[in-house]
Amino acid sequence: MGCLLVIFSPQYVALKGPQGRSSIASSTVAYIRSGAGSLHRKNKRNMTATRIHHADKQQNGDAMAETSTVEDVFDDTYREKEGKKPPRVLVWRNIILMCLLHIGALYGLVLIPSASWLTLGWTALCYLMSALGVTAGAHRLWSHRSYKASFPLRVFLALANSMAFQNDIYEWSRDHRVHHKYSETDADPHNAKRGFFFSHIGWLLVRKHPDVIEKGKKLELGDLKVDKVVMFQKRYYKLSVVLFCFLIPMLVPWYVWGESLAVGYFVPGLLRYTVVLNATWLVNSAAHMWGNRPYDKTINPRENPFVAISAIGEGFHNYHHTFPFDYATSEFGCKFNITTAFINLMCFLGLARDRKRVSSDMIAARIQRTGDSSYKSG
Repeated sequence: MGCLLVIFSPQYVALKGPQGRSSIASSTVAYIRSGAGSLHRKNKRNMTATRIHHADKQQNGDAMAETSTVEDVFDDTYREKEGKKPPRVLVWRNIILMCLLHIGALYGLVLIPSASWLTLGWTALCYLMSALGVTAGAHRLWSHRSYKASFPLRVFLALANSMAFQNDIYEWSRDHRVHHKYSETDADPHNAKRGFFFSHIGWLLVRKHPDVIEKGKKLELGDLKVDKVVMFQKRYYKLSVVLFCFLIPMLVPWYVWGESLAVGYFVPGLLRYTVVLNATWLVNSAAHMWGNRPYDKTINPRENPFVAISAIGEGFHNYHHTFPFDYATSEFGCKFNITTAFINLMCFLGLARDRKRVSSDMIAARIQRTGDSSYKSG
């Protein structure tokens, strides 16, 4: 079963088409504020969103006046095709492999009492590294370009992303931008309007809607193609997954402190991997359904504290969809947001810079204009 999960994991097999997480579902994307304005322009040719935020620069050198050019802003010109929807085609290989993966994870739960404290600590460390590879790496750095990272940090995040095994950085970022641009439509790979199960895991078990594939092919991804770290990981992705997602989590406990290979494989290996997957999927499902909407009540994404904790900071989803360019994905900094704390630490160490942030004036104006009146400061 281990070989099957390493080579044919459905997370790799199914994710070849566009997918991702979170979106900015706002029909109005031009704002002018006194002292802190934001201008959005859609390029008629490639619909690339450009946002310019004017404010003073912070003392730490982070840019509060930024121009971000990525295709991550909701395209309100898209219209779903009329008529009968394409038939839902089950992908049985993915269904079987997902079942095997979760059975293996359940067996890992059974083995927890027999695992040493060192192994449990190693499992937690692997969980954190895997999650950061997605949140600080594929999501905030490469999908949204919300901050800049040095070469050593990009290499670390690429390796951590391979440990997470949720597709390579290039495809993850492409798919996430598709999700942002066509959120909650047929072109959204895990459209939450199709229900919790579909948006959580079901979208991996069926063929993708044709619009998902079509829109993914039209994105401009030049920034990813010129990133040597991204392209190197893409070229050697399968090998890096075998090494960092399965072999290293299993072999380190066995070699260093004498843990059994079975415990090493099923606990820091399969169990950790499965929990990271489900924490990520909760952003697509639970954070689109349950919680308040203090920033924009017209979109589905919610503020969900449970998801924020499990996904190390990605549960402030209403804020993130409203302001996708903010590196913190939250108004409240490091609160329930390990990823933001990590990026701040990297900036302190000189490994990251130019964190993009939304001005307090812009946030207050948006709350007043489109919020659901549930806002609480801090």
